[in-house]
Amino acid sequence: MLRVAIQMDPIEAVNIESDTTWLQAMEAQNRGYPVWVYDFRTLALEDGRLYCRARPVTLRQTAGDHVTAGDEVKLDLASDVDVILMRQDPPFDMAYVTATYLLETVHPHTLVVNDPSEVRSAPEKLLVTRFPGLTPPTLISSDPVALSDFHARHGDVVLKPLHGAAGSGVVRLKAGDPNLEALVEIHAVGSRDPLVIQKFIPAVEKGDKRIILIEGEPVGAINRIPPSGQVRSNLRVGGTAAPVELTPRDKEICAAIGPTLRDKGLLFVGIDVIGDYLTEINVTSPTGAQQLKRFTGVDAAALMWDAIERRRSA
Repeated sequence: MLRVAIQMDPIEAVNIESDTTWLQAMEAQNRGYPVWVYDFRTLALEDGRLYCRARPVTLRQTAGDHVTAGDEVKLDLASDVDVILMRQDPPFDMAYVTATYLLETVHPHTLVVNDPSEVRSAPEKLLVTRFPGLTPPTLISSDPVALSDFHARHGDVVLKPLHGAAGSGVVRLKAGDPNLEALVEIHAVGSRDPLVIQKFIPAVEKGDKRIILIEGEPVGAINRIPPSGQVRSNLRVGGTAAPVELTPRDKEICAAIGPTLRDKGLLFVGIDVIGDYLTEINVTSPTGAQQLKRFTGVDAAALMWDAIERRRSA
């Protein structure tokens, strides 16, 4: 029996019909695992031991009454639990990075999913650059001259924050659009992070495919269709989920990146594919598992726990 701690945003606020972490937690409970939830802000490292303040939870598939939490307890994350799911939402800021450093002190003795050091080294929009030929023309930079030059060369482009999530801050700039300089200035006021500028892929109008991989193997996909006239297809900003099949190109992409994901301990991953191009590799808190189960019957949470059990018994 595995003892499971889930590092996540408040469980009382999750949408039990769409949240992937909820599906993972319910599957853990259904397997008889005791489950605790905790906020990463309660992590505490003292004398080489990592602790957190966590609540044991009992879960129910009842909207509005889906969780009963017990009294808060102090957990020693090296001895009181076997598995930690790192599932809090971005932003991928220094607080997030620091949490990966702390969790690294107990991994792999306590299995952290995904591997915290590899999560830290694999921001979603940067990891894809390790696979040339799979991605559209892309530039990552804070330099307005380099960004303007890319725009001039490629015309229709998409601009987005490097560490953004859920479609936040994504804009399309057509050829000759005069607003790039102003957008770069606005971004620089609130952040020193680089921007990503990428050649626009017209196929996004037909959807942005989310493919879930477990241990580097694709288990299924959903399509996220943007509202008419929009380029952002993320479900949190109005995209619509629809069933979709994996194409030969999708399988080619998965075969190219799968071994790297597996070797890096990135056990539960969601990649984004638009047309023939890989655009992101999501390793922090990938979503889409509930929609995949609803459309296809494939239970990515169950497959994830199967993989975790294999790792723990190896």
